[in-house]
Amino acid sequence: MSVTDRRGVAFSVGDDGSLEIYERALSAFNFYRGDPVAIIDEALEVAPNFVMGEIFRGYMFVSSWEESAVVEVNTGLARLDVLVDGANERERAHMAVLRDWSAGDWQGMRTRLDRILMECPRDLLALQIGHLADFFMGDRDNLRGRIARALPAWLEGEVGHGLALGMLAFGQEECGDYRRSEENAGRALNANATDCWARHALAHVMEMEGRQAEGAQFMEESAAHWAQEDNTFAFHNWWHTALFHLDQGDVAKSLKLYDSSIHPGSEEAQVTLLDSVSLLWRLHLGGEDVGARWQSVADCYEALGEAGFYAFNDMHAMMAYTAAGRRDAAEKHLAAVEKAAQKADANSEMERCVGLPVLRALAAFGRHDFAQCAEHLLPIRDRSHAFGGSHAQRDIIHRTLIEAALRSSDKALAETLSEERLMLKPKCSYSLSLKERANMI
Repeated sequence: MSVTDRRGVAFSVGDDGSLEIYERALSAFNFYRGDPVAIIDEALEVAPNFVMGEIFRGYMFVSSWEESAVVEVNTGLARLDVLVDGANERERAHMAVLRDWSAGDWQGMRTRLDRILMECPRDLLALQIGHLADFFMGDRDNLRGRIARALPAWLEGEVGHGLALGMLAFGQEECGDYRRSEENAGRALNANATDCWARHALAHVMEMEGRQAEGAQFMEESAAHWAQEDNTFAFHNWWHTALFHLDQGDVAKSLKLYDSSIHPGSEEAQVTLLDSVSLLWRLHLGGEDVGARWQSVADCYEALGEAGFYAFNDMHAMMAYTAAGRRDAAEKHLAAVEKAAQKADANSEMERCVGLPVLRALAAFGRHDFAQCAEHLLPIRDRSHAFGGSHAQRDIIHRTLIEAALRSSDKALAETLSEERLMLKPKCSYSLSLKERANMI
């Protein structure tokens, strides 16, 4: 029986019970609360032919952007193959998106999502999945544009309108439109203070503008709205908070947040591991001893073994192996990525363009060949967005390049890069320290 959801989006199959469960699962995904897969499984248990329920389930695994998710996505696609004859056109397009992702055609999947949203801009699931896909692919223009195209279809006061504003704010920040980003993030938070994605967009603005003290205060004073026990995005917002403290020189506070909220135990999800590594590598560049923490994250990466699936994750694995002193693991990782980069899929292009030069630079850094590290990083620093992540996350590449220039006594490179950073973040103590070190070469 064909029905529509609360936004007027047509479903080929559904009843009041399965739709109510779908709405709960979608809300959990929208606001990063609890386990949306467990919720949608309730609907599929009572309605195994619920096409959008199965599609939703597949997308939850896609949103991790991990190789381990491919099996789950393919299993779901096999179930959808049985249901395809009864599916509507939009649902069939979603099935094709899932197939594209599983096959490594990440550009194709995003184009299909564009088309779905052009036909049905109120498809909130497609909007959020598309936004995440644009982020993973480093497409900052579509990170903003996808949401801008859909926003006119939403009425102010609707839940989807506030969520779209938060996503738009992040896209605007990544495009350097900080004032409108801050304005739209504020509007989203006024609509719902627990919109952790909108809050994270505003944290990005503060990071990019060097507003460290304000950023730390903003995040900590609002923690009750985004750091709930069941909030699956809290680790990342704590990472932002830790960066604000670190760039003010408070190493102890950063490590305290690392232990309590960023990597509190044995964690094996790539998306959380990379934040752990990203903070530790910043400390590593500063010469800080972080004890056994590096061994813990390196153990996790060796257990995962997903080299060559997603270039951005590969960089963080290499940092872990390098800082942990696991040269054999680092060499094995690099070789696996070099082999994977010979394929003809989206990630292979990302590896060849940015990923492999970064991995080779990190290997050189681990050998204390800092001049070679700088030689690998300098040509790709301005195209690093091509392998995903945000400006704040990719800043680790720029920090590594400056540190390599300083340690190799490349005065011209160190001075010009530190001057550039000081212009962008003039009140940041980290920027000032780099300039002082460059002047001493």
